[in-house]
Amino acid sequence: MQKLNKKTIEDYKNYPEKVLQFGEGNFLRAFVDWQIDVLNKTTDFNGSVVVVQPLGSGMVEKLNEQDGLYTLYLQGMKEGKPVKEHSLINAVSRGLDLYTQYDQFVELAKNPDLRFIFSNTTEAGIAYDETDSLEDQPQKSYPGKLTAFLYRRFQAFNGDKSKGFIIIPCELIDRNGEKLNKIVLQYATQWNLGKEFIQWLNEANTFCCSLVDRIVPGFPRDTIGEITEELGYKDDLVVIGELFHLWVIEGPQWIKDEFPAHLAGLNTLFVDDLTPYRTRKVRILNGAHTAMTPVSYLYGLDTVAEAVDHPVVGSFIKELIFEEIIPTLDLPIEELNYFADAVLERFMNPFIKHFLMSISLNSMSKYKTRDLPSLLEFIGRKEELPAKLVFSLAALISFYKGKRGTEDIQLSDDQDILALFNQQWKTFDGTIESLSAIVKMVLGYEKNWEMDLNAIPGLTDMVTNYLYEIETKGMKNAIEGVLKVKVEQ
Repeated sequence: MQKLNKKTIEDYKNYPEKVLQFGEGNFLRAFVDWQIDVLNKTTDFNGSVVVVQPLGSGMVEKLNEQDGLYTLYLQGMKEGKPVKEHSLINAVSRGLDLYTQYDQFVELAKNPDLRFIFSNTTEAGIAYDETDSLEDQPQKSYPGKLTAFLYRRFQAFNGDKSKGFIIIPCELIDRNGEKLNKIVLQYATQWNLGKEFIQWLNEANTFCCSLVDRIVPGFPRDTIGEITEELGYKDDLVVIGELFHLWVIEGPQWIKDEFPAHLAGLNTLFVDDLTPYRTRKVRILNGAHTAMTPVSYLYGLDTVAEAVDHPVVGSFIKELIFEEIIPTLDLPIEELNYFADAVLERFMNPFIKHFLMSISLNSMSKYKTRDLPSLLEFIGRKEELPAKLVFSLAALISFYKGKRGTEDIQLSDDQDILALFNQQWKTFDGTIESLSAIVKMVLGYEKNWEMDLNAIPGLTDMVTNYLYEIETKGMKNAIEGVLKVKVEQ
């Protein structure tokens, strides 16, 4: 069977190199490069991506062997039905290994067509390394590599301000564009690159903060044999992603003229402030994950899809999202409902097996960042406690007992958290009074919460009562007490 390359397909196309991309991994290929492929096919974007492998090992050799081509499978739920579709991505022109092709990287700075720089160098990638220097080939840090490239660009075009870049990092850290910009300016000063270069950095380049959202499981090791038979060619870079995608880019609206995602039907938004979109994602998607996990697991379920599809637990999750989380957010209700519906479809994706135990890692700190803000905001707006969010907090305390029936739960958290729960659950004697003491200690653990949750009127008693229901009646009976509708089990 033939290996995928430009000779094995009929309509391979060459596009001008308009994008420099730091990172060749599965996410960027299933998210950014896919979008550029869509733009090329549906708009006049007419550009390709030069992929830079920022580390000493990676996939650019395979990418070059396949002439930048690879197959993307998108799988998920659409209008309540499972959908699986694939496309051949023809958006990458070539890959560069910075450790063996640094001269080609420097030469690329002279390309007048180059306009965009994207990156995904992991959450630790946007970091300052004081040992980096301009003479390194390459620099150790991503910001160091980027600064060196931008300086070569500045030199190649004598500071021409029309030759700057739109720089959009995709790393999963808050205010990623601002942090990258700050470190680049730090290197420019440290390396004595001059006031004119710093002025060019500030005036000719646009650093955008962005928020990305798509689950990308990556290479399908378990099913690559049948996929190869289906495709009729050998592809070493097949990548699997979910159907859903969202890219929120904080930047000036004129970028849409150069990156016309809106004309291609892509769920890519250019906004003045991405904060409400980040809050929406953290509160609805991540918050629902964290809140559902102890409830669903103690109910006897193991995966996210099982939980959402379950008549009882699924009702709990939906009421939690639509009645307690959404009312605490400030975006238009239509947008919030649309996003929440999309989240539930994603949770039910039959092609992705998302285990609840994998979400349970560090659940105490996750509840603090993902769910506590919703709980506090709900109280502030409604002047009452949100029953489902409080119930999930009680379930979390029960979960940290480390037992599901007779089965041990492999808890994973900081040692001080595990020690706290281990010590507290040893004091439980079956009475509501002993549970109340446990709840007071947990809610008062300010090292995690950065406040004493016992100070919230009524919270300690409500958590205690729910925990008592869970411990004496079991999760299957206890959950009925917080559901608005009686659900047949």
